[in-house]
Amino acid sequence: MSAHHMDPAEFRRAGHAVVDWIADYWATVEQRPVAPADPPGTVAAALPTEPPTTGGEPVEAILADLDSIVVPGLTHWQHPGFFGYFPGNTSGPSVLGDLVSSGLGVQGMLWASSPACTELETVMMDWLAHLLDLPQRFRSTSAGGGVIQDSASSATLVATLTALHRASGGRWRHTGIDRRYRAYTSVHGHSSIEKAVRIAGLGGDGIRSIDVDPDTQAMLPDALRAAIEADLAAGDVPAIVVATVGTTSTTAVDPLPEIGAICAEYGIWLHVDAAYAGAAAVCPELRWTHAGLEYADSYCFDPHKWLLTGFDCDAFWVADRAELIEALTVLPEFLRNAASESGAVIDYRDWQVPLGRRFRSLKLWFVLRWYGAEGLRAHIRSGVALAERFAERVRTDDRFEVAAAHPFSLVCFRLRADDDTNAALLASANATGRVHLTHTRVAGRYTLRLAVGSPQTTEAHIDEAWALLSKAANALLTP
Repeated sequence: MSAHHMDPAEFRRAGHAVVDWIADYWATVEQRPVAPADPPGTVAAALPTEPPTTGGEPVEAILADLDSIVVPGLTHWQHPGFFGYFPGNTSGPSVLGDLVSSGLGVQGMLWASSPACTELETVMMDWLAHLLDLPQRFRSTSAGGGVIQDSASSATLVATLTALHRASGGRWRHTGIDRRYRAYTSVHGHSSIEKAVRIAGLGGDGIRSIDVDPDTQAMLPDALRAAIEADLAAGDVPAIVVATVGTTSTTAVDPLPEIGAICAEYGIWLHVDAAYAGAAAVCPELRWTHAGLEYADSYCFDPHKWLLTGFDCDAFWVADRAELIEALTVLPEFLRNAASESGAVIDYRDWQVPLGRRFRSLKLWFVLRWYGAEGLRAHIRSGVALAERFAERVRTDDRFEVAAAHPFSLVCFRLRADDDTNAALLASANATGRVHLTHTRVAGRYTLRLAVGSPQTTEAHIDEAWALLSKAANALLTP
């Protein structure tokens, strides 16, 4: 018996049905609860325990089960009332670009394995660098250049490995961790930084958490310098500083000019993690966040957060690609080819941990061509304006307070009450199914986060979120 492969005609019919299904989902997502209320195991219990023995099920049957089993168990990240974490936007152009990527099915590990996959990615990274007005040293026409990673977590890991290669004078590649190396980030640095340090073999105590300014929540340069000098005195080797533009808790912006000067003084690799807030730099008025970026050895942001490009797509740049390639390259005989040996091409396998690579740049190409610079700026500015609208509601209600500055589209706020009351407020609002918020701690206090990002979110959705929170506050605060 031979396998039944979907022929082009069958694919065409099924593809139309799937695209129609996605369009219908987007058109109706607002009518659904933002997050499911069913207990763990509900979706798994509705699925067969064994795979089908024979195939041939029509796509319509699969879509029916998608509707009845999978969708009710989703948290709907594209819902206009989804305000949790950071946005994870997608868009029509992005989905179409991903569809083309999946249909082509190319493997972009080498230039030779699919030249267009590599060259389009190089150009898209230069387009993004232009849109964000990044320093010239990050462009492919310089000694640096950009590459698409799956996430900022991978970008931080790659930066950490390259920093260790530099800090060890090249020994790391051959002898591994031969002394104690140190990494530094603020107490609000992303958890992926600690994970990168542990994966790199430095251990959990290889990372130094640097105190922040209690008002701005940004890293204190003097505290960074003190930690570096203490480690040097102990015989340790400072390897990398990770500064953040838009921390996860509050979107604080670390002072890059001061941090960069310290890194330059001590010869330490500076990686700038702008996973969420980097997208804001498409707007000239928000590029103040990049002051001091000329000091950075590497930089990343996630188009899959706030720039209408579906997960996964992290844009990562280095100022010196030779260091990165030297640290990570491994060349078995089966990958040798004339193009690579000529030195005239980029092999992105040397810029990341995995060998294999998807054609991710296609979705960027579709998004950038559909929206253009002005369309992307309009999207960012809308999010900032909607966040300010919500913050103004908070400021004018004496029961609430804004807990941190909100230069982008995240607002941190809380009731002027204890942690338990604020936790109850979050649970009550989310239980309505109309909104979904998450929380953090600011200055040790339980704090709610409202992050705007969905292209479907309007002023009406912001006002509804505030009305729900205000109503919940009435119930909690009434004796």
